[in-house]
Formats: sequence, C-alpha cells, structure tokens
Amino acid sequence: MTGERVVRRLAAILAADVAGYSRLMGRDEYGTLTRLKAHRTERLEPILARHGGRLVKLTGDGALVEFPSAVDALNAAIAFQQAVTEANRDQPEDTRIVFRIGLHLGDLIVEGEDLYGDGVNVAARLEAEAPPGGIVVSRAIREAVEGRLKAKLHPLGELALKNIERPIRAFRVEWDAADWKTKGVDATKPAIPAEPTTSTFGLPDKPSIAVLPFQNMSGDPEQEYFADGMVEEIIAALSRVHWLFVIARNSTFTYKGRAVDIKQVGRDLGVRYVLEGSVRKAGERIRINGQLIDAANGTHLWADRFDGALEDVFDLQDRVTASVVGAIAPKLELAEIERAKRKPTGSLTAYDFYLRGMANMNQDTREASDQALQMFGHAMELDHDFAAAFGLAARCYARRQANGWMADRANERAEGERLARRAAILAKDDAVALCSAGFALAVLAGETDNGADFIDRALAIDPNMAWGWYCSGLVRLWLGQLGVALDHNCRAIRLSPVDPLMGQMQTGVAHAHFVEGRHEEASLWAGRAIRSFANWLPGMIVATPSAALCGRLAEAQSLASRLASLDPTLRISNLRERLPFSRQDYLAPYEEGLRLAGVPD
Repeated sequence: MTGERVVRRLAAILAADVAGYSRLMGRDEYGTLTRLKAHRTERLEPILARHGGRLVKLTGDGALVEFPSAVDALNAAIAFQQAVTEANRDQPEDTRIVFRIGLHLGDLIVEGEDLYGDGVNVAARLEAEAPPGGIVVSRAIREAVEGRLKAKLHPLGELALKNIERPIRAFRVEWDAADWKTKGVDATKPAIPAEPTTSTFGLPDKPSIAVLPFQNMSGDPEQEYFADGMVEEIIAALSRVHWLFVIARNSTFTYKGRAVDIKQVGRDLGVRYVLEGSVRKAGERIRINGQLIDAANGTHLWADRFDGALEDVFDLQDRVTASVVGAIAPKLELAEIERAKRKPTGSLTAYDFYLRGMANMNQDTREASDQALQMFGHAMELDHDFAAAFGLAARCYARRQANGWMADRANERAEGERLARRAAILAKDDAVALCSAGFALAVLAGETDNGADFIDRALAIDPNMAWGWYCSGLVRLWLGQLGVALDHNCRAIRLSPVDPLMGQMQTGVAHAHFVEGRHEEASLWAGRAIRSFANWLPGMIVATPSAALCGRLAEAQSLASRLASLDPTLRISNLRERLPFSRQDYLAPYEEGLRLAGVPD
C-alpha cells in the first residue's frame, strides 16, 4: 500500500492474458515477446485510447484495464480480439498469440494508480474461463450493455470461481466479424487520444473540470455558507455547458479545508482542469479570486479577481464562469454560457436564505432538514416565484419520507406535493427546480411517469447533475426500467466519484439487483450502503429482505430490528409509500423478505 488516500468507485474491469504463454515462450522467447509487445502498442493501447480505458498495469503476459462504462469496456474487448485475429492471419499458426478476456462491473478500491477488491478478482477469474480468442462477462456487464451493441451473450450458468465465495452468473460473448472489422477506423493503427490518459479514471471525451471549495476570506466563519453557495452556483452554471464534463459538488467538497495536490485531485476525479479560489464578503462588497489549473501538469492557465457590490453577485458568478469557459475553449463560442446565465431570484435576501437552506440540506440529518425547510420557507415568503427554493423544499419532504423523519406524514406529504407542483410551474429552464419537483412528485404523489418526465427535462438542461442521474435511476427503477436504472446510477457515480453520499447511489444499484432476483448482489451493495450510512433507511429496506431471501434469517432479523428503531411506523402494508413501484410483482419479493425477517404486516 502506498499510503495515499483510498477511495471507492464503481467501474468496469477488463482482465486479459495470453493463452498458452509458457508454451510459446518455451518455443521462441524473443519472437513471442516481440509479437506480444506489438499487440500491446499497435492494437491494445490505441483501442483503449479510443474507448476511454485506463491501463492499470501489465502483468507479464496479461493486462488489467479500467473503464468508466461497461459498454465502452465490451466495445474495446471485442475490437481488440478482432484486431488480434486479423493480425494473426499473417502468422504461422503455432506462433500466434491469442488472448483470453474477462469483464466485470463492480465496486473497486482505488489507491494511487492501482485497483483492488472483489471487482478485480471476479474479472480475473472470468478471464480464466474464457476460451482462447474469446470473452466471458459477468451478469452485471450483460445487464449494462444489453441491446446497446452488436453482440450476442450466451449464458454459461453460475460458475464457481476460484477464491470467489459466491457463484457468478457468466456469459460468453459472440460477435460477427463483419460488424467489427474496421467500423471506419483501422483498429491496428494507433489513435492519438484527445487528452492525456493520466487519471485514475479514463478522461471523458470532452473537456472536464472540478471546482474545489473556495476559501472563505471574510474572517467570519458564519459566512462559510456564502462562499460554498458561490461555488455551487458556479458549478451549476458550468454544468449547463453541454460540451463540458463537470464533477458534482458533493465530490469536490470532500476536499474542503484540506491542503490538496491538484495533480492528485485530477487523478482522483478523472478530470483535466481544476478551478480553485476564494470569496471575501465585507459589508456590501464581494471579491472573488479564481485560478484555473491544468491537472495533468499543474500549469496555471488563468487567474483573475472579480470585485463588485453585493447586489451584483449574480453578475460576478457569470463573469467567473464565462472566464473559465473562455480559458478552456478560447476557440469555441460562449453562446452556451450566455444561455446558462440565470438569476434565480430578484431578492438578495431571499437568495441568502436559499444558500443557508442548501448548506443545511447538504448535512443530511433530520435536524438539518428542519432548518433547511425554515430557510427555504423564508426565501419563498420573500420571493413567491423562486422556483429552486420551492423545488428544494419539496425535495426535503421527499427525503424526510425516505428517511422516516416525518412527524405528521399526511400533512407533510401534502405540503411537499404542493411545493413540487408550484416548482414545476415556475421552473421553466431551472434544472434544480425541475428535477426536485419530479423526484418529489414520484415519491410523495406516486406520479412516477410524470416525475420521470420532469427529471428528463432537467438532465437535458444540465447533463452534469449527479444527483439528477441518481434521482432518475430511482424513478426508472420504480417504472421497471432496470437496465436504465443501473446505467443512470453509474453515471451519477462517475460524475461524483468520491461523494460522501455514495451510499445513496449504492442503494439504487442494490434495488436494481434485488428486483431482478439477484439477492446476493443486492445484499452486497446494500451492505456497502449501510456501512457508509448506519441509519440509512432506504438501504436497510433492501438489505433486510435480501438477507432473508438469501437464507440468512438471523442477519435479516437483526436488520429488521434496526429498521423498526429507525422508523417504528414501517409496515408491510405501507411499504408502497417507500417503494412506489408501477407493478405489484416488483414489490412482492420485498414483502416476502421483510415478512420472513419479522417486519409486521
């Protein structure tokens, strides 16, 4: 271990090695090494660059590669096997180098440049099950790629893999060479990657940025919320620029109050650019300092200072954002950022209450939720058209229901629904208001189709909104769109890879597995979620029946006891309030598992 900060994330892992490597080396050591190197440099590396893969390490005759996308991982695996097959046609049969490949989508431990954990082990064991020249994938990969590329996945059943405690359902990949021969690009010739592949994640295929928390220079700790609010608004504005990839607030704020190595931040978050700065609020004056850094080499690309009156705060945010965009893409038009400009309210006092509400909401406790509702209430009283304030207040009520924090369920649900409908009317092109309204309507009013439509509109406006993809994943789950639900949770995780609320996204993945009947996988993901959040009710609601249906009744009963302490009102009869599935058969296994665990009817 290197002693560097350890993080977890979900990723697709490709493990490859050479079939019969010892035999080939025994016959012709120098020739085998020469041909192996040619496959790596002329085929593997260009294909990884094209598909966003990161070469984690070479292992003698093999390789371990990470991809942020399961679709990209399988695309790259097929393209590589096809390119090797074509290259081997000119070689004598007894000297041909042929690879086996295994693919798995799972949770990883990241330390420095290396990867560890169950996800890596499963991929390596699946590779050993692949035939020479073939690919074997896990069920997690199959679900994520189904219907998205020209390949057939043939079931191999549940495999007992060496040193893997649980059986893994696996699939053999079959493809038509005509579909993969060139695809308009010669896979045997190197491609020049758009950006250096130095990050722990493969860099996205467009400019990518993380905005670190700005330092509060006001000399007053009570103004911390104001500095944080400035950063959130700048992140929101940058997120609406569709050709940018923007890391979510929750991940960048894990660096708050810490001395950071910008290059390491770039590797941790998988971005090319990092923006850092400070905010000073003194009386009615504001000063914002910012500097933009190329995380690949530490070069300062731009630095500037923005001064103005408090009443000009929105203009200052726009100027910072436009300057950053201009520094990243000087040859691109700034029309997108002009469209992204918006003033959420005409009242600065209302805006101040809104920022305080967001600061409380991000703490994710019942007491902070109470305070957030008070702050949003003041903002709405001062500005009856403040869409985002109405939306986040509605989202607060949805979160209160999910966590069992409601004191008066009927009245709070009605109030949350009222606020959500008002936010939807006011929202126009406000992504925060639209997404919040959609999620609240799905949770509190059971309007999952309507809620999904609002969330889709929000993500069309702001495709970088991590919590929007998470909300979409949950709503798609309730609608029975399980593959989409899993994919959208994966997008949320990529946009916020070190999110303190990662357990929420892990819970979404657990529910998707549970509904598909993969109770062991659901239990695994739910366990990770509740280890992160011991009192996370949605995680407990899937962990408990998963354990019961896996036959671990003692564990399930213990979880049920914790469920009862978190929400004494929870009954099987009112479970639909927490899980508003569109179909009763999706709810039935939850009811069965909870009943086995001892949850009352």
